[in-house]
Amino acid sequence: MNVLVATSLSQGTREDDYHWCVEGELVTIQEPCDCDSVHPECGCGCSRGFAGLSSRRATTTARIAEIPGFTVGDYVAALASGLSAQGWDPADAEGLARDQLALIAGWPTGAILERSYDRISIRRRPSAPGPDGLGHR
Repeated sequence: MNVLVATSLSQGTREDDYHWCVEGELVTIQEPCDCDSVHPECGCGCSRGFAGLSSRRATTTARIAEIPGFTVGDYVAALASGLSAQGWDPADAEGLARDQLALIAGWPTGAILERSYDRISIRRRPSAPGPDGLGHR
């Protein structure tokens, strides 16, 4: 199953990139704070980030990663646990999982994504595997 994970790959492509997550941890797309909702390009930057479920930190880059044996039920449970630990309602986990899985369904495994408020796009497409075993161009 493909999910979104934190990655430092392609960090520095944008001047305002940041990566405070644990490499490879599950990430989610959360609503931005009030400041970024009003001024997404000059607020704190959360409207550009993916939130780490374990570290409670964020990154401006996420990778679509395949986790063999990981099920939708596992994903919902991981999201519920992460949301609860961060003070969010874990009841939202099932809908969040459904929305995020639908978002990445048409994109290739290994693609690096970026975010600008409510627009998610591919920053870097995967190519033939390189020395890191991931392959990007």
